[in-house]
Amino acid sequence: MNLKTFALAGALGAALGAPPAHADENLFGYLSGAETLPQGANEAYLWVTHRTDKGIGHYSAYDVTAEYERGLTSRLTGALALRGQSIDTHGIVIDGYLPGDREYGLRASGLEAKLKYKFLSPLIDGLGLAGTVALEHNWLDPHSGRDKDTTSLTFGMQLQKNFLDDQLISVANFAVESAYAVRKPIADLPPGFDWPTDPEMEIELTGGAGLTYRVAPRWFVGAETFYQSEFETEVGQERWSWHAGPSVHYAARTWWATLTWLRQIKGGGETYPGQTDTHLHLVEKTKQEVRFKLGYNF
Repeated sequence: MNLKTFALAGALGAALGAPPAHADENLFGYLSGAETLPQGANEAYLWVTHRTDKGIGHYSAYDVTAEYERGLTSRLTGALALRGQSIDTHGIVIDGYLPGDREYGLRASGLEAKLKYKFLSPLIDGLGLAGTVALEHNWLDPHSGRDKDTTSLTFGMQLQKNFLDDQLISVANFAVESAYAVRKPIADLPPGFDWPTDPEMEIELTGGAGLTYRVAPRWFVGAETFYQSEFETEVGQERWSWHAGPSVHYAARTWWATLTWLRQIKGGGETYPGQTDTHLHLVEKTKQEVRFKLGYNF
């Protein structure tokens, strides 16, 4: 996967001068607006996220999502997604999370089903409000790349307010995720390494906000930020982190593209031995992420 290639493809599309899309394109990489697809409309997505840098050793992971959405009614959208990941990590050992070096190419890692219902429209009602529910099952751990079964249920809320004749768009998102996870045993663990295989229950809270401005026909430039915290049954609050960065969005007649770069601004919770960036959470998170999203309406 080469993010530069995707970015060049988006620039080429811009040069063709296609009119902006009218479907529910994603203006942000990590946040969502309150709109849903029209009834009977279809949309296909490709997401590529690159996570890098834990402060020691080498860590590089790609997360890939292929998603299909359909407007079930004028207010309700349904979606199915297939997830995949690749990982390249060496020189990092963290009890319970990273048992050693791991490297492989793209592998299927999970499935998700999601519903989104629009209660209020930002265009008609002045304020947009939508709710989502998602059921997800993953069989690979995104941090270590090892076998781990995780089933999660997420409830979310999306707010959207448009200003200046829809030239300036703001969003706010809130989500609660409940997860049940079981690590698979590993035979060749380092001596004394802690790799618990008992079932774990986790609750993750996420809140975020974004603002984007249409700087030219087809083009939006903005910024987004979110705060995330996770609580586990035995340890209470296990981690928290705050991320922020710029987003660029381009919309053509039948497709759109969004590129977002996020840095971890601050974080806390569990640390690994010898961690020097103590103001960041680098056990489950990384210092930065880049996400590219491509959507096609049909």
